[in-house]
Amino acid sequence: MIQEFISSYAKLLVKHPDNIKVEISPIDEGFDEITIYAANEDVGKLIGREGRMINSVKTVISGCKAKGGKNYRVNVKSSD
Repeated sequence: MIQEFISSYAKLLVKHPDNIKVEISPIDEGFDEITIYAANEDVGKLIGREGRMINSVKTVISGCKAKGGKNYRVNVKSSD
């Protein structure tokens, strides 16, 4: 559910939506890491000015945390 949401949301923000890839890796019990891969020129758009865009994604994910009980860390990386 979270992976599909982040993928579709990120594709709306970038110039190259085909390059968006989202991976969720379990790190510890109750803790997962979400990595969003995007084209090099799109990384800044996903992070946003002063981190506002990525913080909004983290806020929505925190709502999922309340429902599922998992904690998430979100990273944005270049796929180039």
